[in-house]
Amino acid sequence: MKRILVTGGAGFIGSNFVRYLLERRDNCRVIVLDKLTYAGNPDNLLGLEDDPHYLFVKGDICDAALVRKVISEEKVDTIVNFAAETHVDRSLMEPGAFIMTDVFGTYVLLEAAKEHGIEKIIQVSTDEVYGEVKEGSSRETDPLAPRSPYSASKAGGDMMARAYWISHGVPVVITRASNNVGPYQHPEKLVPLFVTNAIDDLPLPVYGDGLQVRDWLYVTDHCAAIDLLLDKGQPGEVYNIGGDNERENLRVAEAILELLAKPRDLIRHVTDRPGHDRRYSVHSGKIKGLGWQPAHGFEEAITKTVRWYRDNEWWWRKIKSGEYAEYYQQNYGHRETIMLD
Repeated sequence: MKRILVTGGAGFIGSNFVRYLLERRDNCRVIVLDKLTYAGNPDNLLGLEDDPHYLFVKGDICDAALVRKVISEEKVDTIVNFAAETHVDRSLMEPGAFIMTDVFGTYVLLEAAKEHGIEKIIQVSTDEVYGEVKEGSSRETDPLAPRSPYSASKAGGDMMARAYWISHGVPVVITRASNNVGPYQHPEKLVPLFVTNAIDDLPLPVYGDGLQVRDWLYVTDHCAAIDLLLDKGQPGEVYNIGGDNERENLRVAEAILELLAKPRDLIRHVTDRPGHDRRYSVHSGKIKGLGWQPAHGFEEAITKTVRWYRDNEWWWRKIKSGEYAEYYQQNYGHRETIMLD
């Protein structure tokens, strides 16, 4: 039986991965370690409490003593690290938290993996570490050129992981996925922000001209890729995971409004954020060679996502108050509406 420590397992992708594992693998025990910051939500794991294959531990990956204790007591043999500060906008306002979790926290996990002889550790990263890609697609061998505090912190974690593989033989696999969509994503992110605002007939704040291009990956396709790498991922290797669904942000907003039967004039172009990357794109041939393919095209992915937020207002309405309202005002309140030719 695999005993898998999933750090950040109460977050968006992490919680989906925990559910994916428990539904598909009878031969594993899943231990979630999560600090439960604003983005780590116990509701994301609701219903798993009585599963004998599941355990939740509240804690910070920066707490080395706790990490060692959990690994030792639970006889962990595999780590999947989702724990991270992930929102670019927040990284522009408060970069320190990103450095602590994404770099120092990764170091703590790598040290523990070395000490306890972990069989495999998967470092879940992002396509943003490659920086802006105006043409073509990033390959795993491309240099890293991050342009935001968030992507720089993730690149730092990746470099630390690579160093531990080379220096100590810690069996690290690094993944770099494109933008995810699906259930349980915090409404600060583009798609759930647009969906929940549209449901309430609030403006959809589109940065600049909205022609920034992202590749959209449905979250369970990402989970399937990581699950495959648990078995087939080679230590020391990097694997890009793309959805093959490149769309401009403006087209995403329009698709959401159409699905919700809302008027297009809810779109509000606002002044852009600093250093906003124009396009990301990854070449996923390496993991496809192992047998993985994304199962969701853009239309299906966005339709399933919109439907989930429409049907689960209980989940997101309590999030969009308190701290979130303060963040929203801080990030968007000063942005001016712009007119485009």
